[in-house]
Amino acid sequence: MNVNEENTHIRSNLATIIEELYKNNSITKADLILLISELMLNANAKEKEYLFSLANKTRSKAFGNSVYIRGLIEFSNICSKHCAYCGLRSGNKNVSRYRIASEGIIEQCMLGYELGYRTFVLQSGEDSYYSVEILGDIVKKIKTVCKDAAVTLSVGERSYEEYSKLKENGVDRFLLRHEAYDSDLYSSLHPNMSYTNRINCLKSLKSLGFQTGSGFMVGLKAQTVSNLADDLLFLKKLEVEMVGIGPFMPHSDTPLGNQPSGNGELTLLLIAIARLLLPRALMPMTTAFLSLNQSYLTRGLYAGANVLMPNITPTIYKGKYNLYDNKRATEGLSSLKIEELKDRLNQYGYRMDMSRGDFI
Repeated sequence: MNVNEENTHIRSNLATIIEELYKNNSITKADLILLISELMLNANAKEKEYLFSLANKTRSKAFGNSVYIRGLIEFSNICSKHCAYCGLRSGNKNVSRYRIASEGIIEQCMLGYELGYRTFVLQSGEDSYYSVEILGDIVKKIKTVCKDAAVTLSVGERSYEEYSKLKENGVDRFLLRHEAYDSDLYSSLHPNMSYTNRINCLKSLKSLGFQTGSGFMVGLKAQTVSNLADDLLFLKKLEVEMVGIGPFMPHSDTPLGNQPSGNGELTLLLIAIARLLLPRALMPMTTAFLSLNQSYLTRGLYAGANVLMPNITPTIYKGKYNLYDNKRATEGLSSLKIEELKDRLNQYGYRMDMSRGDFI
Protein backbone atom coordinates (compact mmCIF):
# COMPACT_ATOMS: atom_id res chain seq x y z
CA MET A 1 0.00 0.00 0.00
CA ASN A 2 1.51 3.35 -1.04
CA VAL A 3 1.25 6.54 1.01
CA ASN A 4 -1.80 7.88 -0.82
CA GLU A 5 -3.63 4.58 -0.49
CA GLU A 6 -2.76 4.41 3.21
CA ASN A 7 -4.04 7.95 3.82
CA THR A 8 -7.27 7.16 1.96
CA HIS A 9 -7.72 4.02 4.07
CA ILE A 10 -7.18 5.95 7.33
CA ARG A 11 -9.62 8.68 6.32
CA SER A 12 -12.24 6.12 5.35
CA ASN A 13 -11.70 4.34 8.66
CA LEU A 14 -12.02 7.62 10.59
CA ALA A 15 -15.34 8.40 8.92
CA THR A 16 -16.61 4.95 9.85
CA ILE A 17 -15.50 5.35 13.47
CA ILE A 18 -17.20 8.75 13.71
CA GLU A 19 -20.41 7.41 12.17
CA GLU A 20 -20.50 4.43 14.54
CA LEU A 21 -19.84 6.72 17.51
CA TYR A 22 -22.75 8.90 16.43
CA LYS A 23 -25.09 5.92 15.98
CA ASN A 24 -24.14 3.93 19.07
CA ASN A 25 -22.86 6.58 21.50
CA SER A 26 -19.94 4.29 22.27
CA ILE A 27 -16.40 3.65 21.08
CA THR A 28 -13.48 1.38 21.92
CA LYS A 29 -10.35 2.85 23.46
CA ALA A 30 -8.29 1.81 20.44
CA ASP A 31 -10.64 3.62 18.04
CA LEU A 32 -10.77 6.63 20.34
CA ILE A 33 -6.98 6.92 20.42
CA LEU A 34 -6.87 6.63 16.63
CA LEU A 35 -9.58 9.26 16.23
CA ILE A 36 -7.94 11.82 18.53
CA SER A 37 -4.46 11.20 17.15
CA GLU A 38 -5.36 11.40 13.49
CA LEU A 39 -7.69 14.39 13.75
CA MET A 40 -5.17 16.42 15.74
CA LEU A 41 -1.78 15.34 14.50
CA ASN A 42 -2.66 15.03 10.84
CA ALA A 43 -5.28 17.80 10.71
CA ASN A 44 -7.89 15.88 8.73
CA ALA A 45 -10.13 18.89 8.15
CA LYS A 46 -12.92 17.00 6.37
CA GLU A 47 -13.23 14.38 9.11
CA LYS A 48 -13.07 17.06 11.83
CA GLU A 49 -15.95 18.90 10.24
CA TYR A 50 -17.88 15.64 9.98
CA LEU A 51 -17.36 15.03 13.71
CA PHE A 52 -18.42 18.56 14.64
CA SER A 53 -21.49 18.44 12.41
CA LEU A 54 -22.68 15.22 14.04
CA ALA A 55 -22.00 16.62 17.53
CA ASN A 56 -24.04 19.70 16.62
CA LYS A 57 -26.80 17.50 15.22
CA THR A 58 -26.82 15.43 18.42
CA ARG A 59 -27.03 18.52 20.63
CA SER A 60 -29.84 19.91 18.45
CA LYS A 61 -31.82 16.68 18.69
CA ALA A 62 -31.67 16.78 22.48
CA PHE A 63 -31.95 20.52 23.17
CA GLY A 64 -32.94 22.30 19.97
CA ASN A 65 -31.11 25.62 19.81
CA SER A 66 -31.35 26.26 23.56
CA VAL A 67 -28.34 27.41 25.56
CA TYR A 68 -28.88 27.17 29.31
CA ILE A 69 -27.69 30.05 31.47
CA ARG A 70 -26.40 29.49 35.03
CA GLY A 71 -25.44 32.14 37.56
CA LEU A 72 -21.98 31.40 38.99
CA ILE A 73 -21.12 32.67 42.48
CA GLU A 74 -17.52 32.14 43.65
CA PHE A 75 -18.11 32.49 47.37
CA SER A 76 -14.68 31.65 48.83
CA ASN A 77 -11.15 31.49 47.44
CA ILE A 78 -9.74 29.85 50.57
CA CYS A 79 -8.49 26.33 49.89
CA SER A 80 -6.75 23.69 51.97
CA LYS A 81 -5.38 21.80 48.96
CA HIS A 82 -2.05 22.17 47.16
CA CYS A 83 -3.00 21.37 43.55
CA ALA A 84 -0.01 22.02 41.31
CA TYR A 85 -1.97 23.96 38.67
CA CYS A 86 -4.37 26.11 40.72
CA GLY A 87 -3.80 29.73 41.71
CA LEU A 88 -5.91 29.23 44.83
CA ARG A 89 -3.59 26.52 46.21
CA SER A 90 -2.97 26.93 49.90
CA GLY A 91 0.74 27.57 49.39
CA ASN A 92 0.16 30.66 47.25
CA LYS A 93 0.81 33.60 49.57
CA ASN A 94 0.01 36.17 46.88
CA VAL A 95 -3.75 35.55 46.99
CA SER A 96 -6.01 38.06 48.70
CA ARG A 97 -8.31 35.61 50.45
CA TYR A 98 -12.02 36.14 51.07
CA ARG A 99 -15.19 34.46 52.22
CA ILE A 100 -18.68 35.68 51.46
CA ALA A 101 -21.00 35.41 54.46
CA SER A 102 -24.08 33.22 54.18
CA GLU A 103 -26.34 36.26 54.00
CA GLY A 104 -24.27 37.67 51.14
CA ILE A 105 -24.52 34.44 49.13
CA ILE A 106 -28.29 34.32 49.60
CA GLU A 107 -28.65 38.00 48.70
CA GLN A 108 -26.65 37.49 45.51
CA CYS A 109 -28.92 34.61 44.52
CA MET A 110 -31.94 36.81 45.13
CA LEU A 111 -30.48 39.48 42.86
CA GLY A 112 -29.81 36.85 40.21
CA TYR A 113 -33.30 35.47 40.60
CA GLU A 114 -34.75 38.91 39.88
CA LEU A 115 -32.70 38.96 36.67
CA GLY A 116 -34.22 35.64 35.62
CA TYR A 117 -31.63 33.06 36.69
CA ARG A 118 -33.12 29.76 37.79
CA THR A 119 -29.90 27.85 38.44
CA PHE A 120 -27.15 29.01 40.75
CA VAL A 121 -23.71 27.41 40.83
CA LEU A 122 -22.02 27.99 44.20
CA GLN A 123 -18.30 27.39 43.86
CA SER A 124 -15.41 27.67 46.30
CA GLY A 125 -12.02 26.32 47.19
CA GLU A 126 -12.00 23.43 49.64
CA ASP A 127 -12.80 25.67 52.59
CA SER A 128 -13.65 23.74 55.76
CA TYR A 129 -15.31 26.81 57.29
CA TYR A 130 -18.35 26.01 55.17
CA SER A 131 -19.51 22.93 57.03
CA VAL A 132 -22.35 20.79 55.76
CA GLU A 133 -24.59 22.52 58.31
CA ILE A 134 -23.68 25.98 57.00
CA LEU A 135 -23.96 24.94 53.34
CA GLY A 136 -27.25 23.14 53.99
CA ASP A 137 -28.69 26.20 55.70
CA ILE A 138 -27.62 28.42 52.80
CA VAL A 139 -29.25 26.12 50.25
CA LYS A 140 -32.49 25.82 52.22
CA LYS A 141 -32.77 29.60 52.48
CA ILE A 142 -32.02 30.04 48.77
CA LYS A 143 -34.78 27.59 47.97
CA THR A 144 -37.16 29.48 50.26
CA VAL A 145 -36.68 32.82 48.51
CA CYS A 146 -35.97 31.45 45.00
CA LYS A 147 -38.66 28.80 45.02
CA ASP A 148 -38.24 27.21 41.58
CA ALA A 149 -34.45 27.54 41.33
CA ALA A 150 -31.88 24.73 41.21
CA VAL A 151 -28.69 24.87 43.26
CA THR A 152 -25.40 23.34 42.15
CA LEU A 153 -22.47 23.02 44.53
CA SER A 154 -18.81 22.84 43.59
CA VAL A 155 -16.98 22.63 46.92
CA GLY A 156 -14.71 19.62 46.51
CA GLU A 157 -14.37 16.33 48.33
CA ARG A 158 -16.69 15.45 51.20
CA SER A 159 -17.67 12.22 52.89
CA TYR A 160 -20.62 10.11 51.76
CA GLU A 161 -22.51 11.17 54.87
CA GLU A 162 -21.88 14.85 54.14
CA TYR A 163 -23.00 14.49 50.53
CA SER A 164 -26.12 12.71 51.77
CA LYS A 165 -26.97 15.58 54.13
CA LEU A 166 -26.45 18.12 51.35
CA LYS A 167 -28.83 16.14 49.17
CA GLU A 168 -31.40 16.14 51.98
CA ASN A 169 -31.05 19.91 52.28
CA GLY A 170 -31.99 20.46 48.67
CA VAL A 171 -28.77 20.50 46.64
CA ASP A 172 -29.71 19.41 43.13
CA ARG A 173 -26.36 19.08 41.37
CA PHE A 174 -22.73 18.67 42.27
CA LEU A 175 -19.64 19.45 40.20
CA LEU A 176 -16.42 17.58 40.94
CA ARG A 177 -13.99 17.26 38.05
CA HIS A 178 -11.80 14.18 38.22
CA GLU A 179 -9.13 16.23 36.33
CA ALA A 180 -7.10 13.15 35.33
CA TYR A 181 -8.29 9.55 35.30
CA ASP A 182 -4.74 8.21 35.16
CA SER A 183 -3.76 7.68 38.80
CA ASP A 184 -0.10 8.64 38.33
CA LEU A 185 -0.98 11.84 36.49
CA TYR A 186 -3.63 12.66 39.09
CA SER A 187 -1.16 12.18 41.94
CA SER A 188 1.43 14.40 40.27
CA LEU A 189 -1.14 17.20 40.09
CA HIS A 190 -2.64 16.74 43.56
CA PRO A 191 -0.04 16.34 46.31
CA ASN A 192 -1.30 14.63 49.47
CA MET A 193 -4.63 13.79 47.88
CA SER A 194 -6.07 10.34 47.24
CA TYR A 195 -6.95 9.35 43.69
CA THR A 196 -9.14 6.55 45.04
CA ASN A 197 -11.05 8.98 47.24
CA ARG A 198 -11.68 11.30 44.29
CA ILE A 199 -13.20 8.52 42.24
CA ASN A 200 -15.20 7.26 45.22
CA CYS A 201 -16.58 10.76 45.80
CA LEU A 202 -17.95 10.81 42.26
CA LYS A 203 -19.47 7.36 42.72
CA SER A 204 -21.07 8.52 45.98
CA LEU A 205 -22.60 11.55 44.27
CA LYS A 206 -24.07 9.36 41.54
CA SER A 207 -25.44 6.81 44.01
CA LEU A 208 -27.14 9.56 46.04
CA GLY A 209 -29.01 10.83 43.00
CA PHE A 210 -27.24 14.13 42.39
CA GLN A 211 -27.06 15.40 38.85
CA THR A 212 -23.32 14.82 38.81
CA GLY A 213 -20.73 16.72 36.85
CA SER A 214 -17.13 15.79 36.15
CA GLY A 215 -14.46 16.55 33.59
CA PHE A 216 -10.80 17.17 32.99
CA MET A 217 -8.08 19.51 31.80
CA VAL A 218 -6.59 19.31 28.31
CA GLY A 219 -2.98 20.01 27.44
CA LEU A 220 -0.93 19.05 30.48
CA LYS A 221 2.70 18.42 29.62
CA ALA A 222 2.67 14.82 30.86
CA GLN A 223 -0.74 14.02 29.34
CA THR A 224 -0.97 11.44 26.55
CA VAL A 225 -3.66 10.65 24.01
CA SER A 226 -4.25 7.43 25.92
CA ASN A 227 -4.89 9.51 29.05
CA LEU A 228 -7.44 11.63 27.21
CA ALA A 229 -9.19 8.53 25.90
CA ASP A 230 -9.41 7.16 29.45
CA ASP A 231 -10.83 10.49 30.66
CA LEU A 232 -13.61 10.39 28.09
CA LEU A 233 -14.40 6.73 28.67
CA PHE A 234 -14.58 7.32 32.42
CA LEU A 235 -17.23 10.03 31.89
CA LYS A 236 -19.17 7.58 29.75
CA LYS A 237 -18.82 4.75 32.28
CA LEU A 238 -20.02 6.97 35.11
CA GLU A 239 -22.82 8.35 32.89
CA VAL A 240 -22.37 11.84 34.29
CA GLU A 241 -25.13 14.36 33.75
CA MET A 242 -22.72 17.28 33.33
CA VAL A 243 -19.40 17.41 31.49
CA GLY A 244 -16.75 20.10 31.97
CA ILE A 245 -13.78 19.93 29.59
CA GLY A 246 -11.40 22.86 29.36
CA PRO A 247 -7.81 23.64 28.42
CA PHE A 248 -5.10 23.72 31.06
CA MET A 249 -4.38 27.35 31.91
CA PRO A 250 -1.19 28.20 33.83
CA HIS A 251 -0.94 30.39 36.90
CA SER A 252 2.41 32.05 37.50
CA ASP A 253 2.36 31.30 41.25
CA THR A 254 2.13 27.52 40.83
CA PRO A 255 4.61 24.73 40.03
CA LEU A 256 3.11 24.48 36.52
CA GLY A 257 3.22 28.21 35.93
CA ASN A 258 5.79 27.98 33.13
CA GLN A 259 3.88 25.46 31.06
CA PRO A 260 2.00 26.62 27.94
CA SER A 261 -1.78 26.78 27.82
CA GLY A 262 -3.71 23.78 26.57
CA ASN A 263 -4.71 23.43 22.94
CA GLY A 264 -8.09 24.95 22.16
CA GLU A 265 -8.52 22.94 18.96
CA LEU A 266 -7.95 19.67 20.82
CA THR A 267 -10.41 20.80 23.49
CA LEU A 268 -13.06 21.39 20.82
CA LEU A 269 -12.45 17.93 19.45
CA LEU A 270 -12.86 16.31 22.87
CA ILE A 271 -16.07 18.26 23.56
CA ALA A 272 -17.51 16.95 20.29
CA ILE A 273 -16.58 13.37 21.15
CA ALA A 274 -18.06 13.78 24.63
CA ARG A 275 -21.30 15.02 23.10
CA LEU A 276 -21.56 11.90 20.96
CA LEU A 277 -20.76 9.67 23.95
CA LEU A 278 -23.27 11.44 26.22
CA PRO A 279 -26.00 12.91 23.98
CA ARG A 280 -28.11 14.45 26.76
CA ALA A 281 -25.33 15.71 29.02
CA LEU A 282 -25.26 19.34 30.08
CA MET A 283 -21.96 20.71 28.80
CA PRO A 284 -20.75 24.20 29.73
CA MET A 285 -18.27 26.33 27.88
CA THR A 286 -15.67 26.75 30.63
CA THR A 287 -14.18 30.14 31.46
CA ALA A 288 -10.74 28.65 30.82
CA PHE A 289 -11.78 27.83 27.28
CA LEU A 290 -13.19 31.29 26.61
CA SER A 291 -10.04 32.89 27.99
CA LEU A 292 -8.05 31.47 25.07
CA ASN A 293 -10.17 33.21 22.47
CA GLN A 294 -13.72 34.59 22.57
CA SER A 295 -14.38 32.97 19.16
CA TYR A 296 -14.44 29.64 20.95
CA LEU A 297 -17.89 30.57 22.25
CA THR A 298 -19.62 29.91 18.93
CA ARG A 299 -17.28 27.10 17.97
CA GLY A 300 -17.78 25.38 21.31
CA LEU A 301 -21.56 25.55 20.98
CA TYR A 302 -21.31 24.10 17.48
CA ALA A 303 -19.10 21.31 18.86
CA GLY A 304 -21.82 20.31 21.30
CA ALA A 305 -21.64 22.56 24.37
CA ASN A 306 -24.98 23.92 25.58
CA VAL A 307 -24.42 25.79 28.88
CA LEU A 308 -22.97 29.19 29.75
CA MET A 309 -22.24 30.32 33.30
CA PRO A 310 -21.96 34.10 33.62
CA ASN A 311 -20.13 35.09 36.79
CA ILE A 312 -22.52 36.94 39.10
CA THR A 313 -20.14 37.06 42.06
CA PRO A 314 -20.15 40.51 43.72
CA THR A 315 -17.74 42.74 41.80
CA ILE A 316 -15.44 43.36 44.76
CA TYR A 317 -14.51 39.65 44.83
CA LYS A 318 -14.31 38.77 41.12
CA GLY A 319 -10.65 39.68 40.69
CA LYS A 320 -9.65 37.50 43.65
CA TYR A 321 -10.82 34.12 42.36
CA ASN A 322 -7.90 33.62 40.01
CA LEU A 323 -7.55 29.94 39.27
CA TYR A 324 -5.18 30.84 36.44
CA ASP A 325 -3.56 33.94 34.96
CA ASN A 326 -5.73 36.32 32.91
CA LYS A 327 -8.98 34.84 34.24
CA ARG A 328 -10.45 38.33 34.24
CA ALA A 329 -10.23 38.30 30.45
CA THR A 330 -13.34 36.09 30.51
CA GLU A 331 -15.44 38.59 32.41
CA GLY A 332 -16.62 40.15 29.15
CA LEU A 333 -19.35 37.54 28.94
CA SER A 334 -20.30 38.05 32.58
CA SER A 335 -20.50 41.83 32.23
CA LEU A 336 -23.16 41.56 29.55
CA LYS A 337 -26.69 42.34 30.63
CA ILE A 338 -29.17 39.53 30.14
CA GLU A 339 -30.72 41.17 27.09
CA GLU A 340 -27.29 41.73 25.55
CA LEU A 341 -26.35 38.09 26.07
CA LYS A 342 -29.69 37.06 24.61
CA ASP A 343 -29.08 39.21 21.53
CA ARG A 344 -25.58 37.82 21.06
CA LEU A 345 -26.81 34.24 21.20
CA ASN A 346 -29.64 35.07 18.83
CA GLN A 347 -27.11 36.41 16.35
CA TYR A 348 -25.39 33.03 16.43
CA GLY A 349 -28.67 31.16 15.91
CA TYR A 350 -29.18 30.06 19.52
CA ARG A 351 -31.93 30.71 22.07
CA MET A 352 -31.06 31.79 25.59
CA ASP A 353 -32.83 29.53 28.11
CA MET A 354 -32.95 30.83 31.70
CA SER A 355 -34.90 27.86 33.07
CA ARG A 356 -33.50 25.31 35.53
CA GLY A 357 -32.40 23.18 32.58
CA ASP A 358 -32.36 19.90 34.47
CA PHE A 359 -30.89 16.72 33.01
CA ILE A 360 -33.70 14.69 31.47
